[in-house]
Amino acid sequence: MSWLSELFSKGGPFFIVNTFFLAIVIGLIVERSMYFLGRGHLNAKAFLEQLRKLLSANNVDRAKKLCDATAAPVARVAKAGLNRLHRGEAAVAQAMEETMTDTLPEVKTRIGALWSLANITTLVGLLGTITGLISTFAALGDKSPAESRKKLSDGISEAMYNTAFGLSIALVCMVGHLLLSAAMKKVISDLEAFSLRFENLIADGNAGASAAGRAPGAPTEPDRA
Repeated sequence: MSWLSELFSKGGPFFIVNTFFLAIVIGLIVERSMYFLGRGHLNAKAFLEQLRKLLSANNVDRAKKLCDATAAPVARVAKAGLNRLHRGEAAVAQAMEETMTDTLPEVKTRIGALWSLANITTLVGLLGTITGLISTFAALGDKSPAESRKKLSDGISEAMYNTAFGLSIALVCMVGHLLLSAAMKKVISDLEAFSLRFENLIADGNAGASAAGRAPGAPTEPDRA
């Protein structure tokens, strides 16, 4: 680990600052990746098909328990609609829309911060580069040639380390932002499609129930005198 301590000693204070930002970036990417691969991930089409079977069997309580089995946004939207099922289609649509409004910030959270962190780490790296160059030019003063060469080498090393480190962190931020934004858009797209299909499922079920209750048999013509 001597090379690591040497790297930090040559990089200077701004190298240490960017190391702190790198830890934040890695933690953010890991947390969001775990969300999209775990709690936020659900096959919306398969889940809708399960709900369709349960509702066709008029098993609403079982459908609610199925929604409670996962914390995915799709399940919470479906649960909100099922809780308002007895109030009609309009109430179901309103409940699902309100739940989607509450859920979307959770899906989008902290992803935009990666773009800001890319800019911050780049600027911190450039600031470390400038301070390294300043120390380099200061070394060309009244010191001996041997000391000047040593200071010149240390200053250029500090400048280059900070530039490379800042740009590397910015690259990680941009790639992470690209991948997480794609995952976020897929979750939102699946959520919107699921909401529309679930509303149609409820509407078809209510229409079928109304038709069955209204017309059990063919109407007969009244006898005319």
